[in-house]
Amino acid sequence: MTRIIISGGGTGGHIFPAIAIADALKANEPGMEILFIGAKGRMEMEKVPDAGYQIKGLWISGLQRRITLKNLAFPFKVIFSLVMADRIIARFKPDVVIGVGGYASGPTLRTAIIRKIPTLIQEQNSFPGITNKMLSKKVDKICVAYDGMEKFFPSGKIILTGNPVRKDILSQGNRTEALEHFNLDKKKKTVLIIGGSLGAGTINNSVLQYLDQQTGEEPIQLLWQTGKHYFDHIKSNPKTLSREDVFIYSFIDRMDMAYAAADIIISRAGAIAISELCVVGKPVILIPSPNVAEDHQTKNAETLVRKSAALMLKDKDSVDNLFTLVKKLAADGGLQNELSRNIRAMALPGAASVIAEETLKLIKNKE
Repeated sequence: MTRIIISGGGTGGHIFPAIAIADALKANEPGMEILFIGAKGRMEMEKVPDAGYQIKGLWISGLQRRITLKNLAFPFKVIFSLVMADRIIARFKPDVVIGVGGYASGPTLRTAIIRKIPTLIQEQNSFPGITNKMLSKKVDKICVAYDGMEKFFPSGKIILTGNPVRKDILSQGNRTEALEHFNLDKKKKTVLIIGGSLGAGTINNSVLQYLDQQTGEEPIQLLWQTGKHYFDHIKSNPKTLSREDVFIYSFIDRMDMAYAAADIIISRAGAIAISELCVVGKPVILIPSPNVAEDHQTKNAETLVRKSAALMLKDKDSVDNLFTLVKKLAADGGLQNELSRNIRAMALPGAASVIAEETLKLIKNKE
């Protein structure tokens, strides 16, 4: 029986591709055993079991960018996590270990490399994370979503696959069913607001600003994922209380339904978000996060804007201008159709299956 470990996480941008890869592997070999290794206290410890997979947690976190007492524990966490990863791998005996980025993937992949177990990493972004950069010289294969990654990784190991997309996103729900699922008004356009799995403060403030300035009834309604850090504050805010056109969630589990219900989507421009939005094919306003390495979200968004596949608004401009742009887009059917057509043309829906095939090739080559 084939055994595979998938490691990484921290945010939905790492977790959901990992689950998509696991699902694709299972589709190839239903009896396969798959074990996830994540970081204790991070969202993968909840989302992975929800998807039907086992997960083990390591005591690991990243270095803080500023001087802090938490950094003193970092070396001990690394050593402890290496020991724990070695124990887990020794007991599970995987045929291949896959890393998707995030804190836990470093110790796990490092241990697998030492034990001479075949390894593969999947890099979602156009600018790689530190963990994947460090691992790239020793792993066997590197699956990437963007051209030109030779400047970061050994060229002979790179395979251009695109980013894995959750299987429920690939088969969007019925629009009427989706509107009923969220109890939305069928006569209004639905604006879906997703600032990422952990939320986005600027986007949330932009919505609050709009609600504060709104003087009459608008032909739009809001389906709003706030992120868990902002949910309680927003849910109890006087601007949102008793609103019948604002539907607030900490985290939307049925994103297939949310995408099906949406007429317009407001989103950050993370790599996985972009990949999903291309498959979904709805008009999108992207607000890149300014708090990422090398400003790669802006680069992601600009790729779509150049192809007339999305609109973009800078983070610093969004509080004052976001809903002016939303209303303009909602009133322009021609622009909506153009954006939908062009973003859909950029979709790479088969990435998870290609990565699964490359993983299984590693096992055959070992044999």
